[in-house]
Amino acid sequence: MSFKEELNLRTEGVEEIIEKYLPKEEGLQKTIFEASNYSVRAGGKRLRPLIMQETYRLFDGHGKVIEPFMAAMEFIHTSSLVHDDLPCMDNDEFRRGKHTTWVEYGVDMATLAGDALLMYAVETACKGFSYNTSPLNVGHAIEILAQKTGIYGMIGGQTVDVELTGKALTPEQLKFIYELKTGALLEACMMIGATLADASREDIRIVEQIARKVGIAFQIQDDILDLTSTTEELGKPVLSDEKNEKTTFVSLYGMDEAKKAVERLSKEAIHDMHLLTGENKFLEDLFVYLIARDK
Repeated sequence: MSFKEELNLRTEGVEEIIEKYLPKEEGLQKTIFEASNYSVRAGGKRLRPLIMQETYRLFDGHGKVIEPFMAAMEFIHTSSLVHDDLPCMDNDEFRRGKHTTWVEYGVDMATLAGDALLMYAVETACKGFSYNTSPLNVGHAIEILAQKTGIYGMIGGQTVDVELTGKALTPEQLKFIYELKTGALLEACMMIGATLADASREDIRIVEQIARKVGIAFQIQDDILDLTSTTEELGKPVLSDEKNEKTTFVSLYGMDEAKKAVERLSKEAIHDMHLLTGENKFLEDLFVYLIARDK
C-alpha cells in the first residue's frame, strides 16, 4: 500500500471518530448545532487529530481514550478557522472550497458557532475520564489542550497577529506568531498523544520541540502556497496575506530563503524523531508529506 493510500485510509478512520462526537441537530438551539457541524464537516486534512493518534501509537498507546481528544482538537481548530474568516478578521468568503460559516449562517451565528466549538471541545475532552486510563494523565492532557489553545498558545498568537496586521514585523514578532498561532495546536497534539500513552517527561519535551518545528515549517509553506497556488488548488482565496497587508516569512526573507527554511526545519524535525524511545515511520512520512505539500 502506498503512503497516500495509507493516509487516506487512516484519515477515513479519523473522520469516523470526529463524526461520532458531533452534536445532534435538534432542540430550540438547533441552529448552533447545524452551524457548528457545517463548519466541521466542511472538510480538511484532519492532520491534527491524525498526528495526535499517531503520536499515541508511537509510544505504544492502546485503547480509545485518545478519541475524545482527537475530536476535541478538530473542534478547536475548526473554531479558530470560523473566527479567522469573519469580516472583522480576514473577511474570507470561501474555506476548503465551500462558503465560510459566516456567509452560510450570518456573522452572528458564525461567531456563536466558533464559541460553541471551543467550549464543546473541552466538554468532549473530559469524556476521557470515562476510560480506564490514569486520571492524572487525562487531567494533564486537558491542561495541555487548554494552555496550547488559550492566551499562552493559539489565541495569544492570533492576538499579536491581529494587532500587528498592516505593520512591518520584526523576525522575532513573526516567529512568535508562527510558534503560537500555528505551532501551539500541533504541540498539543503530540504532547497529548504522548501523555495519554504514559510517555516519559523527556519524550514529551522532545515531541513538543518536534511539533514546534513542524508547525513553523507548515506555516512557511502556507505562505509560499498563498503566492504560488490557485484558489481551486488551495480551496481558499490566494494572495490573502497580501490583501490583508500581513508580513510573512516570504515577504521578510524572500521565496528562496523560505523554501530553504522549510527544508531545514523538516530535516531537524525528522532528526529529533529518532531521539524518541518509540518509532512510527508513518508519522515521519506524514510530516515530510505535509510540510512539502502543494495544496
